[in-house]
Amino acid sequence: MRTDVTHFRCDIRDGIAFVALDRPDRKNPLTFESYAELRDWFRDLAYADDVNAVVFGSNGGNFSSGGDVHDIIGPLTRMSMKELLAFTRMTGDLVKAIVNCTKPVIAAIDGVCVGAGAIIAMASDLRIATPDAKCAFLFTRVGLAGCDMGACAILPRIIGQGRAAELLYTGRSMSAEEGVAWGFYNSVVAADALEEAAETLATRIAAGPNFGHMMTKTMLAQEWSMSIEQAIEAEAQAQAICMQTADFERAYRAFVGKEKPMFEGN
Repeated sequence: MRTDVTHFRCDIRDGIAFVALDRPDRKNPLTFESYAELRDWFRDLAYADDVNAVVFGSNGGNFSSGGDVHDIIGPLTRMSMKELLAFTRMTGDLVKAIVNCTKPVIAAIDGVCVGAGAIIAMASDLRIATPDAKCAFLFTRVGLAGCDMGACAILPRIIGQGRAAELLYTGRSMSAEEGVAWGFYNSVVAADALEEAAETLATRIAAGPNFGHMMTKTMLAQEWSMSIEQAIEAEAQAQAICMQTADFERAYRAFVGKEKPMFEGN
C-alpha cells in the first residue's frame, strides 16, 4: 500500500497503517484535496495485502476540525448546484471507501473532532478517545442539514435514534463521558496513552484471522439492508467460505496441540 501521500500522514508498520490529517496548526481541517486523496487511498486499501488494520489518529492534540472554512466553506458558497452535488458525492464516497475498505479501522480521537472529522470517526469500526475529546456534528450550525455523509443512517445505529437526533439537530458537542456511555467510544484513555492504546488494539486485530476480519467487516456493512432471514443465510455462506481457509485449520491444530494459533490471513 502506498505511503507517498501529499495531503495527510501515512506510515505502515507491521501490517498496520497509521494515518492522520496533517495541519495541526489549524486543528487538522479537511480540504478538497485531502478529501479526494483519502477517498482514493481507502479505495485502494481493499486491494492491499500488506495492511491488516488502520489507525486513523489525531495530530497535535486534535483529530479534525472538519471542512476548512477558507478552503472549502467559502468556495462552496460560490458554486453551482452541479458543482455542489459533485462535492457532496465526493465526501460521501470517502465514507463509502472507509466502510468498504475490508480492513478494520480504529479512530484514535483527541481534542476537536467535528463536522467531517466526526463523520470519519463515525465511519470507523472502533473508536478510542481521550477525556478531552469533543465530537460534534456541526452541520446545522452552518445552516445545513444534519444528514451529511451518511450521518442519519450510521450514527443512530451506533448511539440510538434519539441521541443521534439530538446531536444532529443541535450540533452540540458530545463529551467523552457521553460518548463512552452511549457506545460511540469503545474506551476512553489518557491523552498520553491514546497512541499506544490504538496501536495495541490494532496489533491484536492484525494478528487475528484477517480473511475472517474482512468477512466480518463486509457482513457488518451489508446486513444493514437485509432481513434477519437474509442475514442468517449470508452469514452461513460467509462462514462456509472461511471454513475453507488455512487459518481455520491452523486454529484447529493449535487447539488440539494446546497452543496459541498463529494466523497468516489465508
